[in-house]
Amino acid sequence: MIIYPAIDIRQGRVVRLLHGDPHLESVYGYHPVATAQKWRDAGAEWVHIVNLDGTLGEETTIFDIVQQIAKLGLSVQFAGGLRNFDAAQQAIEAGAARVVFGTLLVKQPELAAEAVQKFGAERVVVALDAKGGQVATHGWQEKSAWSPVELGQRLAADGIRHALYTDVDKDGDLSGVNIEATAALADATGLQVIASGGVAKLDDIHALKATGKIGGVIIGRALYAGIFSLEEVLEAMAT
Repeated sequence: MIIYPAIDIRQGRVVRLLHGDPHLESVYGYHPVATAQKWRDAGAEWVHIVNLDGTLGEETTIFDIVQQIAKLGLSVQFAGGLRNFDAAQQAIEAGAARVVFGTLLVKQPELAAEAVQKFGAERVVVALDAKGGQVATHGWQEKSAWSPVELGQRLAADGIRHALYTDVDKDGDLSGVNIEATAALADATGLQVIASGGVAKLDDIHALKATGKIGGVIIGRALYAGIFSLEEVLEAMAT
């Protein structure tokens, strides 16, 4: 199970949003590359970078930051505002190891096979972020007609291997990750599911690992708030 420290970037700052609400923002730093270096020095091999400006429909790009972070030797999983394949290609050329598609493949799931063919199955992740039981799009501001399981099964049939699952109702509030729903999604679809949203304590990490079904976990606010350290997380993973 891969540990992904989250680096959410908005207007050049490292921030966390509560339940994806852009009006409920906590700022944790002003230097994303230095933040990535901190996680690397603590033992991270991957980081999950989100361009919140892109997610929220703004035109800001942060491919220069992706490039600098990739040069640190970290594998970058990049999300946020990838509304077309050209943007994803730019992220990969900047050094991203994986790109996360949300709205694009939720709205046009028929493009999944093309994404796999163009970038390779190991480079493509689909965000199956749930809000009220339905997949959310446009920075979690809208809900689609799909459930995560329905869309996950549809995309898996077209070659998608990796999915990101966020319970938006838990994201950023330290209320505990939705382990049951995450494991059920992996069971029902066969996807390598990356858990996100609500990780609050080391017990959450142990519980996710114990399912034997989860491909990774993204950790944000709990690390930034100092509830536990990345070193403690990696130690927990080794036991």
